[in-house]
Amino acid sequence: MRLMAGTLALSAGTIIKCGANVSSNISDGTVDVNPFIEQAEGYLCALTKYDLVGNWATISGASVSPMLTEYCERSGAVEGIGYDMSSYTSRVEAEDMINVHLFEMGKIKEVLGKADVQDFMGV
Repeated sequence: MRLMAGTLALSAGTIIKCGANVSSNISDGTVDVNPFIEQAEGYLCALTKYDLVGNWATISGASVSPMLTEYCERSGAVEGIGYDMSSYTSRVEAEDMINVHLFEMGKIKEVLGKADVQDFMGV
């Protein structure tokens, strides 16, 4: 597995969240998941109305940074799983994994959308 980096998350975390049956094109780095991570980073910046990527150094020490990383990894995993579902034991397995990620991302999105949380984060 090639390790590549977005700013808020690494490709390794995204690939792990794709599960054991992820397409070999994803797991061996033939398909780069970094653009998937970057898309999620852009979404989080728009959601919080703050340049999280450009200001990551000031946020990364905060207790909320793992939540931002989790969101980006899960978002990247949704794209990675959807890229090729044929390697999973069934399409239902892949869809269930996507649904779990979307559920967890929804909880994070809900928290990040609150003004008091953004104040706590300093964004």
